[in-house]
Amino acid sequence: MDTRHQPVFKGSKLKVSPLTKAFIILIVLWFSIHTSVIIIDGMNNTPQNADLGVVLGNKVNEDGSLSQRLQKRLERALSLYKNGRVKMLFVSGGHGHEGFNEGDKMRDFLIGKGVPAALIITDNQGDNTLKTVKNTAKLKSNYHIESIIVVSQYYHITRTKMLFRKNGFDKVFGASPEYLEWRDGYSLIREFVAFYSELLPT
Repeated sequence: MDTRHQPVFKGSKLKVSPLTKAFIILIVLWFSIHTSVIIIDGMNNTPQNADLGVVLGNKVNEDGSLSQRLQKRLERALSLYKNGRVKMLFVSGGHGHEGFNEGDKMRDFLIGKGVPAALIITDNQGDNTLKTVKNTAKLKSNYHIESIIVVSQYYHITRTKMLFRKNGFDKVFGASPEYLEWRDGYSLIREFVAFYSELLPT
């Protein structure tokens, strides 16, 4: 067999410039610090009371039942109400591809647990976090809302509080359910990107 014209491959290492290495290290450190802050802030369920508890929506199952993630959020909101920490509850979500309005399902769950319907405000136009924040802001003057407790997963709390502050709310606190999932790792990465995306001018 004639091997004279076959290419000869020599072992080689991918060369990375010092500047690129420094940039990668900076990003990793930045992500690690930011994520640590998100986790600590999100799990730090401060004991303050507030005028309104804002529960952010999540998936409703195809059979109309609440996903476990959403039910845990509502149970956390229910405890806030029963302990007298919030006067009213605002349940906000969109219309999921499963065919249900998240806000309606959230309201029904709370009513079934003894919360008076008159103390629940329902929003079915809260398709994302920013829309929920803006829809809450519309209630501020009519309901005399000066303070809010955000109820969502721990990784979601920091960004949501930041958006509320950007939209005129000074007293914003957080409350998250004691519920962890494997997908939280992905959610933390998503929140890192989303946080800084929200800081960009629109």
